[in-house]
Amino acid sequence: MTPHPRLSIGLPVYNGEEYLAESLDALLGQTYEDFELVISDNASTDGTQDICRRYAARDSRIRYIRLPRNIGAAPNHNYVFTECRGELFKWASHDDLYARDLLRSCVAALDERPEVVLAHSGQAVIDGDGKVKVPYEYGLATDSPRAPERFRSLLFEPGGDDFYGVMRADMLRRVKPHDSYHHADRTFVAEITLHGPFHQVPELLYFRRDHPTRAERANPSKRARCVNLDPRRAGPLHPTPRLLAEYVWGFASAIGRAPLSSADRRACHRHLAAWLTSRVRPGAGERVEDRAPVAPERLTVSVDDLVAGRQGGQA
Repeated sequence: MTPHPRLSIGLPVYNGEEYLAESLDALLGQTYEDFELVISDNASTDGTQDICRRYAARDSRIRYIRLPRNIGAAPNHNYVFTECRGELFKWASHDDLYARDLLRSCVAALDERPEVVLAHSGQAVIDGDGKVKVPYEYGLATDSPRAPERFRSLLFEPGGDDFYGVMRADMLRRVKPHDSYHHADRTFVAEITLHGPFHQVPELLYFRRDHPTRAERANPSKRARCVNLDPRRAGPLHPTPRLLAEYVWGFASAIGRAPLSSADRRACHRHLAAWLTSRVRPGAGERVEDRAPVAPERLTVSVDDLVAGRQGGQA
């Protein structure tokens, strides 16, 4: 590992032994190699620690940190970012897969477009066996030069997984850390869009795994998901109505913190007001894995081919 890697990858994990090794192989096999991989183990009780130590012993780019207690998923995501040193940053998940050119393509996009604050790629949801469930078209207007339009798109349009894109670390330090109320990842990404446009690499390079033990599936209620994000949410002071109110306030406060002109700030507030009155619209706020799938036959190669480095993509 170089003394000052250009890119830092932060991987927070808790009890991830089932898919962790596969994800580590995909990250360590990237064609872009100037990165550090910082793993923050949230006091796992399964074989996660053994897997991490084994990989760290044979690859100097890995730095393994084991927390003494489970602080929750959201604080662990924030913590692993503070431990990273690169000018670019990406969160990684212990159960996702990554085509070999993902990092190279995203870093190149940021180098070519200095105004862009986040780069990601085409993506698909895969099942526990790595088979494509939901390949989909990215329909958000996060590439717009206008901050209000980017914000409006994040409010109204479903899908998108930009939380796992490659970001500029200095920008990320200027936004509020990830919180633990309902859909806090959505408000977090919405605030990032107020700092600059995103770029979507037009290749299928990222595979989000959906399986029964994934946090959203294992914790089906809003309250349970928030407790998973932060155990302090288990107390009586955090009923579901409060979690929903914090979600709305997350968007409003993001507008207040962002470096916007007065006109753009007013436009964002108008979009937020319109969104609040539209929540009865069917499908509003749905996740990408809940969307209608694009036909899997559009994929010209398998996920294994892309992760292994063989040529392919979307037809």
